Amino acid sequence: MNQKLKSIDDIARLAGVSKSTVSRALNDSPLVGESTKERILAIAKAHEFKPSAIARNLSMRTSRTIAFITHAYCAGSDCISDPFSLEIMGGLTIGLHALGYDMLIVHVSPDSDDWASSYLNSGKVDGFILMTSEHKKSHVEALKGIGAPFIAWGLGSGSYCTVCGDDRKGGRLAAERLISIGRKRIAYLGGPRIELEVKERLRGYSDAMGDAGLEPAAIGYGDYSERSAEREMATMLAKAPDLDAVFINSDYMALAAMRVLKSAGRRIPDDVAVIGYDDLAIAAYVTPALTTVSQHVSTAGRILARDLVAYIEKGIITSTSMPVELIVRDSA
Repeated sequence: MNQKLKSIDDIARLAGVSKSTVSRALNDSPLVGESTKERILAIAKAHEFKPSAIARNLSMRTSRTIAFITHAYCAGSDCISDPFSLEIMGGLTIGLHALGYDMLIVHVSPDSDDWASSYLNSGKVDGFILMTSEHKKSHVEALKGIGAPFIAWGLGSGSYCTVCGDDRKGGRLAAERLISIGRKRIAYLGGPRIELEVKERLRGYSDAMGDAGLEPAAIGYGDYSERSAEREMATMLAKAPDLDAVFINSDYMALAAMRVLKSAGRRIPDDVAVIGYDDLAIAAYVTPALTTVSQHVSTAGRILARDLVAYIEKGIITSTSMPVELIVRDSA
């Protein structure tokens, strides 16, 4: 006969999930996937586990705190210093505060496989906001595997909450602007090539280029960091010294690329027109002021907060697409 279990800690250990996931499964919560729920219920039945009402209430106590998972490329550096993270966190904190929640900033090592369980088991957080880049899909699978509440930025719709921009339209808007001002040797500098948002922006750029009968002057990929933008911009200049415009997947990368162009003696926009992406606050204050595609980053942060809390409290799965618009300034 199987030994009786005394607490949800015992079940959580046997099932390899968090205590909160066990609690939700035992209470038939829609936040737990069916396969995970069935596994937990089977363990509970096999070990004759019957939770008391007091234990159940204690186990369902919430922290009213959300974990913000930062970009994977930041390991070993100041991982939340880039303007995009700061601006979206500004919107998040406003949105969470209005709903009675706090935010905890968490850096996850790409090699870690137990980070999600450790944060839920400790009771530190009630859910996660994924802002990671190259390892986002593995983080999604880790969270889905333990039934953890989360929302992801920059991914298409699925069986979990997402918020993303209309990236294909954004890519088209940028390329069409460059074409409209007479540029013909237009390069594309993206973020990580595996990211859906990068692929969609490239599709939009390619649509506009194809409609105009133009071929890309050069295509490069970075990881949203300054260093990668500098490296790739220098490489593209070497490969296509006659390029006369470049569409860059983030304002942060665009600022770094503009420094490389200036160092190479290229005038902006006379010799090379530049368009960034995000419309961060700093874009209006650099010289020349940066033309960019806005995806309303601060508003997106508030929507991430709203939709995740709705999922935690009501089990509502949402997928929101942020509108985009071209903000024309001096660089293009």
